[in-house]
Amino acid sequence: MYRHLSLVIIALLLIPLNIAHAIESVKVVVLPFEIHARKDLSSLQNEILNVIKTHIKEEGAFILTPEATPSVTLWKTSQSYDAVRKFGIKNGADHIVWGSLTLIGQKFSLDVKMIKSLGEDPPQIFIKEGQGLENLSGVVKQLARDIGMKLFKRETVVSVEIADNKRIESDAIKMIIKTKPGDIYLSKSLSDDLKAVFAMGYFDDIRIEAEDTPDGKKIIFRVKEKPTIRVIRFKGNTVFKEDKVKENLTIKTGSILNPFKVRRNIGRIEELYKEKNYHNVKVTYRIHQLEHNQADLEFDIDEGEKVLIESITFEGNNAYTDKILKKMMKTSEKGFFSWVTSSGDLKMEDVDQDIAKLSGFYYNNGYIQARIGEPQIEYKGNWIYITIKIDEGPQFKVGNVDITGDLVLPKDQLKKRLKITKETYYNREVVRNDVLALTDLYSDEGFAYADISPRIDKDFDNLKVNITYTVQKGKQVFFEYIIIGGNTKTRDKVIRRELGVYEHELYSGRKLKRSVRNLYRIDFFEDIKVNTVKGSADDKMVLKIDITEKPTGTMSFGAGYSSQESVFGSVSVSQRNLFGRGQILNAEGQIGGRTSLYKLSFTEPWLFDIPLSMGVDLYNWETDYDTYDRKSFGGGVGFSYPVYDFVRASIKYNYDDADITNISENAATSIKDLQGTNITSSITTGIIYDSRNRAFNPSEGSKHTATLKYAGLGGNVAFTKALAETGWYMPLVLDTVGFLHGKAGYVTENSGGILPDYERFYLGGINSVRGYDWREIYVLDEDGNIIGGDKFVQFNAECIIPLLKKQGLVGVIFYDAGNVFNNDESVDLSTLRSSTGFGFRWYSPMGPIRLEYGYKLDVNEGEERGGRWEFSMGSVF
Repeated sequence: MYRHLSLVIIALLLIPLNIAHAIESVKVVVLPFEIHARKDLSSLQNEILNVIKTHIKEEGAFILTPEATPSVTLWKTSQSYDAVRKFGIKNGADHIVWGSLTLIGQKFSLDVKMIKSLGEDPPQIFIKEGQGLENLSGVVKQLARDIGMKLFKRETVVSVEIADNKRIESDAIKMIIKTKPGDIYLSKSLSDDLKAVFAMGYFDDIRIEAEDTPDGKKIIFRVKEKPTIRVIRFKGNTVFKEDKVKENLTIKTGSILNPFKVRRNIGRIEELYKEKNYHNVKVTYRIHQLEHNQADLEFDIDEGEKVLIESITFEGNNAYTDKILKKMMKTSEKGFFSWVTSSGDLKMEDVDQDIAKLSGFYYNNGYIQARIGEPQIEYKGNWIYITIKIDEGPQFKVGNVDITGDLVLPKDQLKKRLKITKETYYNREVVRNDVLALTDLYSDEGFAYADISPRIDKDFDNLKVNITYTVQKGKQVFFEYIIIGGNTKTRDKVIRRELGVYEHELYSGRKLKRSVRNLYRIDFFEDIKVNTVKGSADDKMVLKIDITEKPTGTMSFGAGYSSQESVFGSVSVSQRNLFGRGQILNAEGQIGGRTSLYKLSFTEPWLFDIPLSMGVDLYNWETDYDTYDRKSFGGGVGFSYPVYDFVRASIKYNYDDADITNISENAATSIKDLQGTNITSSITTGIIYDSRNRAFNPSEGSKHTATLKYAGLGGNVAFTKALAETGWYMPLVLDTVGFLHGKAGYVTENSGGILPDYERFYLGGINSVRGYDWREIYVLDEDGNIIGGDKFVQFNAECIIPLLKKQGLVGVIFYDAGNVFNNDESVDLSTLRSSTGFGFRWYSPMGPIRLEYGYKLDVNEGEERGGRWEFSMGSVF
């Protein structure tokens, strides 16, 4: 291939042989231009002169420098042409070029003459005009091109054609070729085009042919295409499957076989293996030529043995042992279970993080002059040896701590907020947190640009660090504008009403963070970006909120099996941001083994444009209990209003018409008395505290509710029911979340009415005490029949572990306890029924899907032992 390339280039250079000879024999003198303008533009003389010289020299002319420039009077008029020719002959020039620049206003004119030194031919005239001196350079270049055309009698290119190409389209090749029809025929340009077409990587050979035509030169690029890859095969790979190796390649079947790209992909394969610590891997390739200009490409992989870390050695550490330092690192030596734990694997990103951790460890324990060297990594056979050099320096204690500068509170009060004063030894992390705490404090006072910097003074004699926090508060800043972008559906006012900051109000970092949290809590947005930029003055700020909306309308169909309902089917249509107003409309239906429910609900969260929430719902509900059936329809209307930070008070009226049928013979007397229609007219008051960071799958915060329901405003049902519930979410290590939940209730029958069994308390099932069947925890009446209790307590503790975080899949480990108690019983925590277990949850777009196994820890006589799987689709605690 390279031999052919050399011949092509040589041939290309010989194509215009006669022109090249002519170029070498043309010698030109370019004289300074005369300038006609009202202002002094003498500096343009050399500029014009140099541009013309440069361009005609590039065209192939030899530029002469005359011994002396003649007087302008000798060559500016036609009577002096003989004198100009004599001047040219004297200086050995074939042609002389001279002219003038005339500037009138913004319009300029270039008038140029070129004459042969030998002969009596009149001079050739060139005139170029332009507007504005900023365009002078381009016009001069056009002028030089025209002079070159006349000097060398250039031929033009009439056409550019591509020949012998089969797969690569001609238009794709022509896009690379700069020589176009109408251009001057230049060997240099064609040489550049040859290189550019070769650089496409598609051809083994390229030849350029030039044919004479009456109108000029026809240029033909004859190409020989490289073969295409029919199949890519791998040999010797056992660590990675073929598909995995192919994923890392940039060449595919059907692509052009380019040896340079093949070698680059060998590097990619070797890098893939080295990431898994196969540092001795070697990859070669073979090309199997086939008919029809195709080839098979085979990579031969010699994987070698996996190289693992044999030892990690520290040098210079005195304060801490190797064992302590190794515990700080993610990188570790090969262990007995390395095939499971990946111990001994070398990952450079982990090593870099480990060095940063070690540095931070020393800095946070008083060693402020500690230096951790770059790890020395040696590969010996199938082992890796890592050496880390440490210069610990002395350990410094915390000395005097002070705050100076612009203080918004008395110094003593500010110092109480500092954590470093409670430390014995200097701790860089604590100092950083103190800076953040002070910054937040100042930002809440409107000082958005407060500059707080700790000054560290080392006392080497006493090995103490004196720390002074210097504060420059700057000006108080106000929000000039709040600009909301990215919302194509949600109305601005829906977003603004969730903000705790307002235009022309003093800046507050705490309120701004709370505002962002509020926006995430309404769950309309996938991403929220907040940016603050300076406004029209130093004391003004523009707040930009760019949001990415998520779908809020869902239509879902489901079918499955749950431990409570057996086989069930459900359909739900929901819009949580109706017409972009933040309103919620939901229609759902569910048919299961025990329950049939049809419900329509609507919620307006900001009635009358104040944070007064109103909800209306209608339902038709049928439930098959163990000893009776209940068919009810009804609805309710409720209101809630924020009364304090994170706190809302609510009130709701509900009407329920329940028909009790199919009562079994072994049912309790109180249940048999419910036969027929039972009307409940009730009002419920409540208060809720909700500081969770998200309403769906929270990771921190808490939610507490207390409700009191009074029934007896009409109908035959009359009771008073009190419920209290609390839930706490706590972030733990490695993105795990701890959850503690408690719930208790009490109900009593009011005079003049009845307390139906379905308003009493049962426990058991996936939403109370797991491992027990639905309503398996109950009490007995005086006749020994099963009824619900008039009071209950329930406790749940969970550890939620992310498995596939982006997909919303988590694992759960839990402990449950609870019991119900009869009218004549007091709450006895020692009698709580308990269970433990594990499970999986998928926070899917349709809602949480739960699969959990609960195991009973205490079993009463006659009860089934062991545990049970439970499945559900719907809300959690």
